[in-house]
Formats: sequence, structure tokens, C-alpha cells
Amino acid sequence: MSLFAFAGALESGLLFSLVALGVFLSFRVLDFPDLTVDGSFPLGAAVAAAALASGVDPFLATGLAIVAGWGAGLVTALLNVRFGIMNLLSGILTMVALFSINLRIMGGPNVPLYNVDTVFDVAQSWFNFGLWTNTVLIAIVAFAAKFLVDWFLKTELGLALRASGENPAMAEAQGIAVGRMALVGMAISNGLVALAGALFAQLQGVADVSMGIGTIVTGLAALIIGEAILGRRMVFVATLGCIVGALVYRLFIALSLSAGFIGIQPQDLNLVTAIVVAIAVVLSKGRAQRNRRRAGMTPRRAPAAKRAG
Repeated sequence: MSLFAFAGALESGLLFSLVALGVFLSFRVLDFPDLTVDGSFPLGAAVAAAALASGVDPFLATGLAIVAGWGAGLVTALLNVRFGIMNLLSGILTMVALFSINLRIMGGPNVPLYNVDTVFDVAQSWFNFGLWTNTVLIAIVAFAAKFLVDWFLKTELGLALRASGENPAMAEAQGIAVGRMALVGMAISNGLVALAGALFAQLQGVADVSMGIGTIVTGLAALIIGEAILGRRMVFVATLGCIVGALVYRLFIALSLSAGFIGIQPQDLNLVTAIVVAIAVVLSKGRAQRNRRRAGMTPRRAPAAKRAG
């Protein structure tokens, strides 16, 4: 694998770690299987691209993309919480609707960004590491998002959100508004995904309406691989696993394509993803079973012998 391909894999992995963090919040923290991701990723790209094409500042355009992602997450949560539509179907409905919305925002199937300044162009004026400038900027954003998620989940609101996902009945008994927690969590989750979409479009130089296909699978792959490697007993470790899993997954894909491993071609990526996720799930379950067996086999401490007397 060439150095250029390696740098590209790192950039892509760090970008999709933002998606993995969003998936972590919805799937693991809220226990909400959210398919909105496939729509909010291109939504972030579409909003950022349309804003950049209109002459908006790159950072403001990226911020608008995050706000749009919040809106997408809120719609999905509202369909579930207020209208009683099952969570999986709520995500599907929002994802389908976003396809048409993204076309409206961009005014067509794609928007090129070759003649406009992006956040990466601005970063070049701040610091210049040559080939690694974009990688450094994305790494800063990814780790900043990771630490913000860590901090948020330790706040009173974050603890309430975690309780809502872990045991909704008990959370309600403690006076926590479970529905409101779902709104907050889904908004943050899809905001992170939209941020990833906005940065991805600026990195690639184009926003396309179909760029979100398979995003949820990639996010789940990164999440599960990270859990298989680091586990998820602590929030800090679980969020770090999102970054590690995304990097491992994208490096594996890049290595397979560059080496021509067993004849893998670009059209085989979805198959490779499915296989990698399946292997990661099996390894993760095997690890959990071994941990349970070890816990069950731990010998109990023998009672102290009574003193003779």
C-alpha cells in the first residue's frame, strides 16, 4: 500500500469514526436502531455543499450541516415518541424522506466543490504538514467529538440519557422524561453523522445524493470492531473503540484493495463489510462468553476457620 493510500485510509477512518460515535449513541446508549444515518450523512454533505456554493464561510457551512443533522434526528425521535411509530420504521421513513430533501437542497444529484474554499483549505493556512494536513485536521475533530461525548455522558443530562436507554421503566420511575431523552440523544447522534458527511464532501470535493448508501453498515462495522478489540465496559473505552474500529476497518479495506487480496475489487466492498462485521460479532460474543465463564469459575473465598477454644 502506497503512502498516499495509507493517508487516505486514515482520513476516511477518522471521518467515519464520527459516524461510529453517532451510531454508538443511538444503538448502544439509547438502544434505538436508527437507520436515519443513511440519510443524515448525505444531508450534512448537501447542506454544507449548498452553503459553500453560495459563498458561506466553510466553518459556518459545516455548522449548518450539524444543525440539519440535529433536525433529522429530532424528526426520527418525534415519529417514535410522539406518534408511536416503531423506532426502526421511524428511521426508515426519515431516511427515505431525506433522499428527496437532499435533492431539493442541492438542486440536483450532486454539487461540485472544486472552485470553493473548504475547511481543509483554511487549515492549510493555519498549519501545513504536507500530505498529513487533512489527516491532522480530521483527527482533531474526531478526538474533540470523542471527548465531548465522554464529557456529555457524565453530566446529569447524559446520565439520564444512559439510564433511559438501559432501563426505560426504571428511568421513568425516577422521574426521567424518557421521550425527551430520546429526542436529545437522536439529535446529537445525527448531528455527528451530518458533521462527518459535511467533512467528507469537502474532502472529496463533491456532495452526491447517493453518498450515504451503506453508511449505517460502515458505522456499525467500526463500532463492533472497536468493541471486539477494546470492549465497552467504560464510556471512555467504548468511544475510543469507535475511533480504533473505524481506523482498523478502513485500513483493512485499503490494504485489501491495494494488495489485490484474493481478487477483491471495489464492487466487493459491501460483501467484505458484511464478512468483517460478522467476524467481529462472533469474536465479541466469544469474548463475552469467556468473561462470563471466568467470572463464574472464580473460586469463592473460604470462610475463616473457627478458633479452637
